[in-house]
Amino acid sequence: MHKFICISLLLISQVVNAQQPVRLITVDPGHFHAALVQKSMYPGVDSNVQVYAPQGPDLQMHLNKIIAYNSAKLAPTHWNEIVYTGADFFKKMMQERKGNVVVLAGNNQLKTDYILQSVQAGFNVFSDKPMAINTEGFEKLKKAFQTAASKKVLLYDIMTERYEITTILQRALSMQPALFGQLEKGTPENPAVTKESVHHFFKYVSGAPLTRPAWFFDVAQEGEGIVDVTTHLVDLVQWECFPEKIIDYQKDIRLLSAKSWNTSLSPAQLKEVTQLATVPEYLNKYKDAEGNVQVKSNGEINYLINGVHAKVSVIWNYRAPEGTGDTHYSIMRGTKCNLVIRQGAAQKFQPTLYIEPINENQDASAQVNQAIASLQASYPGIAIAKSIKGWEVVIPASYKEGHESHFARVTEMFLGYLKSKQLPVWEVPNMLAKYYVTTEARKLANLNK
Repeated sequence: MHKFICISLLLISQVVNAQQPVRLITVDPGHFHAALVQKSMYPGVDSNVQVYAPQGPDLQMHLNKIIAYNSAKLAPTHWNEIVYTGADFFKKMMQERKGNVVVLAGNNQLKTDYILQSVQAGFNVFSDKPMAINTEGFEKLKKAFQTAASKKVLLYDIMTERYEITTILQRALSMQPALFGQLEKGTPENPAVTKESVHHFFKYVSGAPLTRPAWFFDVAQEGEGIVDVTTHLVDLVQWECFPEKIIDYQKDIRLLSAKSWNTSLSPAQLKEVTQLATVPEYLNKYKDAEGNVQVKSNGEINYLINGVHAKVSVIWNYRAPEGTGDTHYSIMRGTKCNLVIRQGAAQKFQPTLYIEPINENQDASAQVNQAIASLQASYPGIAIAKSIKGWEVVIPASYKEGHESHFARVTEMFLGYLKSKQLPVWEVPNMLAKYYVTTEARKLANLNK
């Protein structure tokens, strides 16, 4: 059976047997990720969801997505959203205590405060990234984790990219020393691990054009790109290179360099993606002489983690060319081979994993076949095919679930942690290490301006 399904069924069965049902509270859902948590139903989770938010387009877009999931032809959900829209919505949520898990995915300006206050009040928190967008937020986040431990509640972020199959197999193959050898140390010019992603402001979600809130383009509210999507990339560096190992950000991390830069959006582009007739006044401070809004959405971080050189970078364009979409590039350089994920035109813009031996003159077919065979018990159907530099890992379509489906996977994992009332020992220190990297990189990038 599909490994994902086995894990999911185990965790779901644990939650079903829990004495207390999980009751979700959604707070100020300004990002579509809040709705994606509810694209699936989960045994043991109450179908009534309390929503506390200000009245406005953010809330309406969220509710529209839930309605769409409830009316889907394939695997419809049956959520019942109970909405409170008073100006005191957050205070009301704290007073009424109608749930035990606070779900946060929205405007990041207040998110860290929501996290801290929620755990102080004894709520579990399931938060979209980023949980902190600056050094001040990082200090609050440290306090939040300390408080969560003392209150015996869980604070966890939604790391969907751990459930992408090429990333899973890249990690698994890097743990095969006969094939991969050891992870190189690398240099600043040639890091041992590089992760790059390209995203687009205009995109389709659940089959419809995504309308983004105007605040998404205000880095004071959304956060700069270097602290946003890079959260996933920094997380994957830790998760793949040092699986289930505790990372101490004070000892194991050293920032080397960081930079950030703008993406220019015309008024017409902003109107198209926000569906607003005029550009909000709070974006005027980002306008250039031509009236285009300059969004500091791009960033690059170079750092050392446990003596290994790593680089992560994110680029935001307005819209992908027809037939393409967001892309991801990742390389892990071993002493015997490189493990590379590419997602360009040659791959028809689908993430594809390659095994590329360092010594092209050496026949590594035995090691490759052995490594793939060892993984086939967990991932039946995976195979290899020769490529220009080595081998492509051929992955059955059933494993290629897509970004939206990954929200169910990470939610199921979180529900399992709720049942056991604890996270793996490495998760909290590694979340702190991750947000240390992103927030310190932001500070360093802005010092370099």
